[in-house]
Amino acid sequence: MINPAYKKKMVVVEGSYAVAHAAKVCRPNVISAYPITPQTHIVEDLSQFIADGEIPNCEYINVEAEFSAISALIGASAVGARTYSATTSQGLLLMHEALFNTSGMRLPVVMTVANRAISAPINIWNDHQDAIAQRDTGWIQLYVEDVQEACDTLPQLYKIAEDNEIMVPGMVCMDGFILSHVYEPVVLLEQELTDNFLPPFQPNDILDPEDPKTFGAFAAPDTYEEFRYLHEQAMQKALPKIEAVAKEFEEIFGRYHGGLIDGYMLDDAEIIIMSMGSILGTVKDVVDEYRAKGEKIGVLKVRSFRPFPKEQICEAVKNAHAVVVLDKNISIGTNEGALFTETKSCLYNSKVRVPVIGYTIGHGGRDIRVESIAKVIEETKKVAKSGITVESQFLDLKEELL
Repeated sequence: MINPAYKKKMVVVEGSYAVAHAAKVCRPNVISAYPITPQTHIVEDLSQFIADGEIPNCEYINVEAEFSAISALIGASAVGARTYSATTSQGLLLMHEALFNTSGMRLPVVMTVANRAISAPINIWNDHQDAIAQRDTGWIQLYVEDVQEACDTLPQLYKIAEDNEIMVPGMVCMDGFILSHVYEPVVLLEQELTDNFLPPFQPNDILDPEDPKTFGAFAAPDTYEEFRYLHEQAMQKALPKIEAVAKEFEEIFGRYHGGLIDGYMLDDAEIIIMSMGSILGTVKDVVDEYRAKGEKIGVLKVRSFRPFPKEQICEAVKNAHAVVVLDKNISIGTNEGALFTETKSCLYNSKVRVPVIGYTIGHGGRDIRVESIAKVIEETKKVAKSGITVESQFLDLKEELL
């Protein structure tokens, strides 16, 4: 949601440029990334900013691959630098081992993931399989709906991740091409306001020869479990912090995109559609059409996938007649998307007894049309009346290709 007073400041730019500009005004000290479609324009713009002297006290480290990029940032973050990267798809998978190292050492690296399908078969278009595959690496994952939110979430995530009570890394997940390459009006983050909102990075513990410490040391069975417990506790502390930071951002910038979740036409909704990312714009358009006909359909946007907002989701859906979850990913072997599985899990031991069904959609960038969303709504209305017949399924399969 954008305050009307800010519309006069809007400029039309590519999504990647807007994100690069947002990273710039967060004043990173070290940036390291390897170009890969559809992330490339973000790091191209950042390298140009640095070449032009627009990011003071910042070094861009050229590397030969994504594993090296995240490894460089591990070292930089450990000595107290604010760090940034961007990647996607196979590049994010190449980082996988080091993602655990980053979070395990409690280093608040922040990066943008321009979500893209993973191979095989090779596909460069958007779905969420790349970031979802990293859900257990211990990183915060915030999914954004549009370019403005992709920009505005960066300083928010730095403020969350760098809190000395939290200190875990995080990803801003934005749909590749759909958001990274679109040209649309955005309010570019103002440097002065961003400085007022985001303080300098001041970690309690850094690698310093004058005050030696050990990061990522060996842990025997008698201590390892406590590290995992403390990491999980940090994630739980991030839940209220995400909410608080979103509200603080609104007070300073006049824009609000939700905290852990956000609702649209949700208060009296009998049928609720849940999802993450850019598809929410299409879903809202369809819901507007249903509302115009007097039908009580609402939208639940899940902004934080990690940490997962169990209590907030239970509260949001407690009065619905049925819920449908749309996932741009699939956990092969379960026939379910990750958001659907997580939603069922958080409802199971709660007092909320609402039928929930799921669809996996948009794999490899397949268009998700308003007709398909309407079809999903009609099927969910049947579930509200007669119960679940099919719990989870692919949407819009082309039977002639099977």
